[in-house]
Amino acid sequence: MSKPEHDTQTPLQADDAVSTARRSFFGKAGSLAVGGALAASGSAHAQGDAAVPDLRVLNQSGGDLNEQLRRNTLRVRVARAKANYDQPVPNHLANGDEDRYANKIGSDTRGLPHNARGEVDLKAWDQLKAALRTGEVADFEKITLGGTRKLVNPVGTLSLNLTGLGPHQIAIPPAPTLSSQEKAAEAVEIYWQSLLRDVPFGEYRDDTRNELLLAASAELSRLPGYTGPRNADGKVTPSLLFRGTARYVDPADPRKARTLAPVGVLTGPYISQFLLRDVPYGLQNISGQIRTQLPGNDFLLNPEELIANISGKTHNRVIRFDPKLRYLTTGRDLAEYSRGGAPGFWAASQLLSTPRSNNPLVVGGIGAPLTPSNPYLKYKVTTGANASFGAPFVQSLLPLATTREIRANYWQKWFVHRTPRPEAISNLAHQRLAGGISDIPLHDDFLKSEALARSHRLHKLHTLSHAYHDGAPYHSSYPGGASSAAAIHATLLKAFFDENFVIPDPVQPDPNDPTKLVPYTGPALTVGGELNKLAANLGWGRNWGGIHWRSDAGSSLPQAEELAISILRDERDTYRELFDGFSFTRFDGTKVTV
Repeated sequence: MSKPEHDTQTPLQADDAVSTARRSFFGKAGSLAVGGALAASGSAHAQGDAAVPDLRVLNQSGGDLNEQLRRNTLRVRVARAKANYDQPVPNHLANGDEDRYANKIGSDTRGLPHNARGEVDLKAWDQLKAALRTGEVADFEKITLGGTRKLVNPVGTLSLNLTGLGPHQIAIPPAPTLSSQEKAAEAVEIYWQSLLRDVPFGEYRDDTRNELLLAASAELSRLPGYTGPRNADGKVTPSLLFRGTARYVDPADPRKARTLAPVGVLTGPYISQFLLRDVPYGLQNISGQIRTQLPGNDFLLNPEELIANISGKTHNRVIRFDPKLRYLTTGRDLAEYSRGGAPGFWAASQLLSTPRSNNPLVVGGIGAPLTPSNPYLKYKVTTGANASFGAPFVQSLLPLATTREIRANYWQKWFVHRTPRPEAISNLAHQRLAGGISDIPLHDDFLKSEALARSHRLHKLHTLSHAYHDGAPYHSSYPGGASSAAAIHATLLKAFFDENFVIPDPVQPDPNDPTKLVPYTGPALTVGGELNKLAANLGWGRNWGGIHWRSDAGSSLPQAEELAISILRDERDTYRELFDGFSFTRFDGTKVTV
């Protein structure tokens, strides 16, 4: 059992600190080294370098409790900064498409000027690449845009994290290449999702008679590049369609990826319980019903409109909504829910921390107990409800973690991968099949797919139907931002609450009236499994909208999990309580104790 940092413990060694201070983390003269304690001799301080403070105080002891806390705060800050600094920068591998195609069709070029075929102005591309090399705001301001829409937050990803690892310290596998069978399978999948947006999730059963569901399952089963869940016979069944997967770096070859379904994602209804139940919020109650899009909201199909959107131009098209609120029932509903981010995680926090009540006038949550490792379960005199282990502390950690994960996620988008969004691939399909441009290297698994053929018969175009009138945000596709925010919240909540707790009275939308909920009576649903499913739902909701690929959402889950673990390490060392550490199950089913 770990113990709090007291003055009786061995102080940080001053001799080790001198060289650490000299090896400044920032690489610029005059900046503060965060790598460790500084020399007890104070020579740097004596030379007048105000950015290298004298930390001889770390070797002191004594004083009253307040002075000890002050000194121990400094010790923990320095020690955690050094521990995070010692985490090496991995070799970040891109998929090579940027160098493979001179016209950059394998890269995300949206927001820059494009010609009528959707090919980027290479001078503007060179301006973007120059800014990415320097990271300077002034260089980003020199980039020529193709319209009025702005590039999303590349400079913000270079902010420095004082909690958790830096954005550049966590690796994800390379994205699928433009011409690969995996990318073809992802394109087939997202075209099927566009065709199935208005089919209720209640019909996603293996005994379904829905012809579209059966056709989608059969085609995806045949594709060797498809990485979604399959049954024991290697088939994609209707109940497995569009369920989430996590995408890890293959330990045998960092240039490859391995995928698996997180624990709980394949169990029970497609939609997580945390997106269906009402949310207790103090004396108020937030309904689980949402505003949904009406069927037929199909955008970016017109090739001219599509290229204008890719170039950063805006248009006046709007989404039509159903005036009646109802529960999440279809892929279109989930697309709309996830369009605004990941609000479901505040719901998850409230549901987990609010006990159910027998009083019919009080709306209660799931009532999940705290994780068994919580030290206050053993204390007989004091509680930890607010300052360290309780719901208010957890709720304060969630938005902080979101900002840290978005930095890590967007850093990968801008500084490593720069992979194209589905709307760009949709334009390439149009240029190849309708424009007769034969040198666009899309795989036949996509070009000759039933999904693309059906979509063309329906819309008379080869372009992809989007649920969002403005398409995707102006940063690249890989990895998925909404997925990462969802995944880091799921990980933190699993660390603080009992993930094995079986959710009582599970529900699902009434198939005959989606304004109502009815009991779910299948296999038991656990807190951990439904949190994992929630992370998958928020990521795949963006796929349902037409703006992300399976690999985008999948790669975000392990990345966010690693960052959450690093944040928990930093928080753990601040505790005064006797604490064995946070223990929970990773997305891949392995156990970890932080």
